[in-house]
Amino acid sequence: MDPNELVKLIDILNPQNRPGRITVIARMGADNMRVKLPHLIRAIRGAGQIVTWVSDPMHGNTTKAPCGLKTRSFDSIRAEVRAFFDVHDQEGSYPGGVHLEMTGQNVTECVGGSRTITYNDLSSRYHTHCDPRLNASQALELAFIIAERLRKRRLGPKFGF
Repeated sequence: MDPNELVKLIDILNPQNRPGRITVIARMGADNMRVKLPHLIRAIRGAGQIVTWVSDPMHGNTTKAPCGLKTRSFDSIRAEVRAFFDVHDQEGSYPGGVHLEMTGQNVTECVGGSRTITYNDLSSRYHTHCDPRLNASQALELAFIIAERLRKRRLGPKFGF
C-alpha cells in the first residue's frame, strides 16, 4: 500500500485519532517488510497518527509444495518476524503484535523448523481444512524468538543490545 493512501485511509477511519482504534497488519514477506514497512511507519508518524502495528508472517509466505499441498516455510515466517522487529527497532516505533496460525498438534503443514519438516513429510500429518498451521514445536520455537526480541527491546542499549 502506498504510504500516503494509508494516511488518508486512517484519517477516514479514525478522524479523532483515538488510540486503540486502528491496527495496521503488515503481511508482505521478509524482503518487502524491510523495504516497505519503514515508509509506512514514517508516513504514519509524520501524520501524527496513532496505530498498533502487527505482523502477519503467515499469509505472505503461503506457497504450493511440489505435491500440490499448500504450505508455508518456517524459515520465511521467522525471517519476516525478524524483519518486522528489525524495522521497528530502526524506526524507533513499537511492534504491537504478531499473528500466527498454529496448533498444539504434531501436524506437518509448514516445512522447516528445528525438526526439519520437508516437503516429503507434508502428507504424513496434514490435517488443515484451510491454511497450513505451525505445529507445537514450530510455534514454540517462534515464541522463543519473539520473546528474546521483546526482552532485548525492554532491556535496551544499557545492556549492550
